[in-house]
Amino acid sequence: MKFSEVIGQDSIVKRLKDMTESGKIPHAIMFCGKEGSGTMPLAIAFAQYLLCQGQSAVESQSAGLFGMEEPAPTVLERPCGKCRSCLMAANLQHPDLHFMFPIYKKSKGSNAPTYCYEYIEEWRDLLLSTPYFTYSDWMSACGAENQQLKIFESESDEINHKLSLVASQGGYKICVIWLPEKMNESCSNKMLKLIEEPPANTIFIMASEHPELLLTTIRSRVQSIPVPPVPEDAIYEELTSHYGIMENLARSIAHSSQGSMSTALKAIRDNSEEEQYFDLFVQIMRLTYLRKVREMKKWSEEVAGLGRERQKHFLEYCQRMVRENFIYNFHNPSLNYMREEESNFAVRFAPFINENNVIGIMDELSLCERDISQNGNAKIIFFDFALKMTVLIKNR
Repeated sequence: MKFSEVIGQDSIVKRLKDMTESGKIPHAIMFCGKEGSGTMPLAIAFAQYLLCQGQSAVESQSAGLFGMEEPAPTVLERPCGKCRSCLMAANLQHPDLHFMFPIYKKSKGSNAPTYCYEYIEEWRDLLLSTPYFTYSDWMSACGAENQQLKIFESESDEINHKLSLVASQGGYKICVIWLPEKMNESCSNKMLKLIEEPPANTIFIMASEHPELLLTTIRSRVQSIPVPPVPEDAIYEELTSHYGIMENLARSIAHSSQGSMSTALKAIRDNSEEEQYFDLFVQIMRLTYLRKVREMKKWSEEVAGLGRERQKHFLEYCQRMVRENFIYNFHNPSLNYMREEESNFAVRFAPFINENNVIGIMDELSLCERDISQNGNAKIIFFDFALKMTVLIKNR
């Protein structure tokens, strides 16, 4: 993809172009931003920009009839999109463009190494359909279900071998790493050594959502570029011009997406998962207020059946709803980012989220998220949360 396809990050694009033109390209660069901000689109666009071999080519019009003077040649935009390297990179099939991304072992209990190339078709299909995909999108695409995704040690050995070879097209060798924080400890240590002493003409481009989870030594050896949320106007423009969304709906989606293009695209594709989270949130808030312990236990069993990744997404959704309902009490609509049904619920529910309990509720949700991430018993975790909420929700 081209830089022109990256949404709302013009200042970063300019910085990358200036960096390249000045010849000061770091051997390892990491785009850091929340999901949907455009870290991966920037990584892919920058990779194609560097791999393009048509940047020095020029176009000149024919002198025309009667010996008319030729106009000055026009330098092609980089990436040109026409050279062989651009065409291969656009299809994610350039021989000098390598990828590392989280995967899972298909054979449980097997000691056989697992490599990213086993999932490369699913990876390309998802990335070509939209570079603004999410972790959940990738889990669905690769069939992970409830598996924990990792970048394994075997992948660091594989990428080391690939990068040690001479560049097929005579230019850069580029390794794009999506979510480097998912590397396990052994992989991280090996990649650290590779980043410290990279093969000639090798560039590492990382797209991270939680850089704080990376080894400190890796973070100190890469040039980090913070990627801010996508401006609301840029999301609105994209929805109206490229997706044909009506202006009022596009404005509403752009506002509620909070700078995440992934969230905006999900809103126009399918809201079924978020609607389920909303229903579960409403249920538990009503049950805890009414102190219906038996129903609360059934609710915890239902949430436990979602699978660990969806449980974590549900907890993130709950934290957002608590925050939104607390802010709703300030009666400033510009500060709220809720869908219509969420706003309708907030009319009655917001007074129950106040300065006396909002911190306590958020703390309990954070603890739940931590325990779920550590593979705790989901039924116990969510039932314990529900019981604690019976006290917190009454604290007005």
